[in-house]
Amino acid sequence: MMKDTLDYIETYTDGFKPEIGIILGSGLGDLADTYCEYAIPYDKIPGFSKSSVEGHKGQLVFAVIGNRNVVMMQGRIHYYEGHSMQDITYPVKVMKKLGVKTLIITNAAGAINKSFRPGDLMVITDHINLMGANPLVGKNDETLGPRFPDMSEIYNKNLIKLADAAGRNLRIDLKHGIYIASSGPSYETPAEIKMARYLGADAAGMSTVPEAIVANYCGMKVLGISCISNYASGVSTKKLSHDEVIETTNAVKNKFKELLLLLLKNI
Repeated sequence: MMKDTLDYIETYTDGFKPEIGIILGSGLGDLADTYCEYAIPYDKIPGFSKSSVEGHKGQLVFAVIGNRNVVMMQGRIHYYEGHSMQDITYPVKVMKKLGVKTLIITNAAGAINKSFRPGDLMVITDHINLMGANPLVGKNDETLGPRFPDMSEIYNKNLIKLADAAGRNLRIDLKHGIYIASSGPSYETPAEIKMARYLGADAAGMSTVPEAIVANYCGMKVLGISCISNYASGVSTKKLSHDEVIETTNAVKNKFKELLLLLLKNI
């Protein structure tokens, strides 16, 4: 399957070799609309699955940004849509085979940390996997990574420093925190968020962790950034909805895009 995928992509890209990959989460696909050399819908790529969630356009976009060759996933697929962990992370493995060495993963997340506000951007320093599954279960492919990969530094410290420097330059008050992932699609209960806070989590979501695990396994340097789109359950009295997620990410997308563009210059 991997050969079929790579051969098909090559028919579009004509030798284009990306060095940086970006996964653009809910409502954050604007960067791919602005910079696009080639765009391939997921449903046309062998081995890829199409997202059914609002705010996820569902295409692989190749671009030159700041003299860097970049491949962007404009939207992702999720475990809660019924996809397997292997399907969710297959595009990350494809990026590895294409030559990507650095992966920036973005998402929309709910604030657990009571000092966070909707519209904040949080650099992920670590994660907690409560999705009930691991994408590395199954037969191992030694061409991608080892059977038992180390996970002591999934989110690269040097990339975090670069993100902080870019934030200071742009006068963006970047937060730092631990991201906790559950399977979804229901939002967490107040009791679950209380538990997550006790575990040390600062923001909650339904993605990112599978891709980060596989990227680290593949030897990529990983940077994770969450757009805090809402308060998690029980943090405020407001009912949660995906409409609020899209509304908040749309409001901060220009700030988010500026941060990514500056980061791409300095990586």
